[in-house]
Amino acid sequence: MLSPHELATLLLLKSNCDRIQVDRDDLDALLKRQLVTLEDAASGLQRTRITPHGASMLRAMARVR
Repeated sequence: MLSPHELATLLLLKSNCDRIQVDRDDLDALLKRQLVTLEDAASGLQRTRITPHGASMLRAMARVR
């Protein structure tokens, strides 16, 4: 189960992957659960991407409302 901070981080990453700074512990938890990945960008920085599993979790949460 995700903590509220991890869930908020996942939602923020979904909406704006390149422009936010996230807490490293929250990011590590999402990486461990394979909800996000880190990809190397052409600029030399790493970009965070939502995995299919992470996208599926977000869709399921949207249906629960």
